Amino acid sequence: MKLIIMDTKQLNLVLEEGEGQYIEFKERLDKKFAKEIVAFTNASGGQIFLGIGDGGKIKGVDITNNLKSKITDLAKNCDPFISLEIESYKNLLIITVPEGDNKPYQCSDGFFMRIGPNSQKLDRNQILELSIKEGKIRFDEQICVDFDWKDFDDEKFEYFLRLAGISYNLDRKYILSNLKLLTDKGMTNAGMLFFAKNPFKYIFTSKIRCVTFRDDDRVDILDKKEVDKGIIGNIEYATNYLKEHVDVRFEIKGIKRIEHPEYPQEAYREAIVNAVIHRDYSETGEVAVEKLRSGIVINNPGGLISSLPKEKFGKISRPRNRLLANILSKTMFMEKVGTGIRRIRTDCKENNNSVELSFDQYNFFVSIGSNKKYPEKYPEKYPEKLSDTQLKILKLIKQDNALTRDKMAKKLNLSESSIKKNLKLLKQKNILYRIGSDRAGYWKIKD
Repeated sequence: MKLIIMDTKQLNLVLEEGEGQYIEFKERLDKKFAKEIVAFTNASGGQIFLGIGDGGKIKGVDITNNLKSKITDLAKNCDPFISLEIESYKNLLIITVPEGDNKPYQCSDGFFMRIGPNSQKLDRNQILELSIKEGKIRFDEQICVDFDWKDFDDEKFEYFLRLAGISYNLDRKYILSNLKLLTDKGMTNAGMLFFAKNPFKYIFTSKIRCVTFRDDDRVDILDKKEVDKGIIGNIEYATNYLKEHVDVRFEIKGIKRIEHPEYPQEAYREAIVNAVIHRDYSETGEVAVEKLRSGIVINNPGGLISSLPKEKFGKISRPRNRLLANILSKTMFMEKVGTGIRRIRTDCKENNNSVELSFDQYNFFVSIGSNKKYPEKYPEKYPEKLSDTQLKILKLIKQDNALTRDKMAKKLNLSESSIKKNLKLLKQKNILYRIGSDRAGYWKIKD
C-alpha cells in the first residue's frame, strides 16, 4: 500500500470515512495490535491510526522512539516478519501495513484476515487456501484499462457521497483515491461498477435481471426488466421491483393500519445486496431476481469462495469482492458487514416466511417462501392460470359488479395498488371488462 503523506485535509477525510477495509483506529498500543498488523498484511494492506478512539475522537499519544520500537518489534516477531512504514502527524502515529508477498502471516495469537472494518481469525488451512491465489488481484481491484473519464457519472458519485455522509468539497479524484477506487494505474473495476454511466460498456456482467412468473414452474413470464444502473442503482431498482409485485395485507386496529406483507422487504433487500456484492463478476450471467407465484428466488453467479468452508457459511464473513463490500458498507445498504444471512433468516422467521439458502460450484440461491397458503393447482375454469388474488377479485365482482377498487381492497385486506395491478392483469387477459366510467360504471366478467 502506498504511503500517504498526512495533512489536515487528509486526516479530516479519514475521520469522516471511518474504519473500514483499509483503516483501523486504535486509542493506544495494546495486546491486539499485532493481530491488526497481520490482518492487514494477509488482506490488501491498510493503515492503523494510533491515538484515535471510539467514534473517531482524537485522543493522541505520546510519540517516542520507544513506542515506535515496540511497534516495529511486534511486526518483526510476526511469522514471516512484516516491514512497516511509520509516520507521525501532530499527536497521532500512522502505521502503514503493506499487503504481504509471502502469505500467510501469523502473530502469537494466530492467523487473521481484514474483512471490512473487522479483523477475523482464521485457521491455517483456510488462509493457506488464500495463499494459493497469491499474486492474483481480485476482480474488483483490477484496473479498467479502457476507462474514459467522459463515462464517469457525477450524479451517481454525488448520490453515493450523500448516502455515505462524505462531503463533496474536495477534488473528485482525491476522494476516489482515498476510497481505493482510483490508483496511479487508473480506475478499478469496483469504481466502474459503482460510478460508470453504463457499467456494461466495461464489465459485461454488470446487469441485474428482474422477472415475474405466473406460476412456480418459470414458464409463463408476466413481466421482465433488465437494468444496468450501477451497484447502488441495481440494488434500489430490484428492491422496488419486488416491492411493487409483493401483496400487502392491511389490518385495522383502532385508528392504526398495520401492514402484513407477503414477504419481508428487509429480507429480500438484504438478499439482493448480497447477490450484487458477492457475485463472481468474472463469471458469465446476471444476478437474477425472480418473483414466482408462491416464492421469491434471488440467484447470483459464483458459489462459495474456496476459503469459506460450508460448515462456516452464515457464521463468518468472507467477501469475494472486498473493495465493493467496503465501499457499500459506508452506506445504509450494508451497514453491518457479515450479518446479512442472519438478518435474512431472522426477518423471514418474524414474518412467517420459509427461507432456503443453497449453493453449488457456480451459483448461490436465496429462496423465500410465501407466508400465504396457495392451492397446489389453479382452477381450470378460466382459459389462463390466475393468481389467488385474481380469483378472489372475480368472486367479489360476481357478488357485486359495481364494487370500487378501494372497497375490494378493504374486503380482501390488500392495498389499493395491489388491487389496481391485478385488475389490469385481468383486463389484459380479456377476462374482465369495465363498462362505463370509473365513477358510474360496472365490471363484466367474460362468459
